[in-house]
Amino acid sequence: MGVDPATFYDRDRIAIVPMAFCFPGYDAKGSDLPPPPICAATWRQQVMDQLDPQLTLLVGGHAMRWHLGARNVTQTVRDWRTHAPAVFPLPHPSWRNTGWLRANPWFASDLLPVLRDRVATLLG
Repeated sequence: MGVDPATFYDRDRIAIVPMAFCFPGYDAKGSDLPPPPICAATWRQQVMDQLDPQLTLLVGGHAMRWHLGARNVTQTVRDWRTHAPAVFPLPHPSWRNTGWLRANPWFASDLLPVLRDRVATLLG
């Protein structure tokens, strides 16, 4: 996004909205379980309607599925121009996506500069 921590956590400027609104628990290996659909179905649209965001960052496959009906993260992120400037689908930030970032250099060279410019314009 290209913002400093103070801006990122400023509730008057940026909303961080989880998909589930409830902790899903852990699987047998200690990883987070996916967000339970009932939680998003109960709360997400109400929150989004209250916020009426000028920009929505869809972080990860669960967010892309809920907002766009997308099934393939790479293809959805690759088609980011279809949704911009109001929505940007993004891979989930984690150590697991290092290989994805290497395999998809267009993400850093094409998408991120446009996203950062959009954020800067809106936060102006």
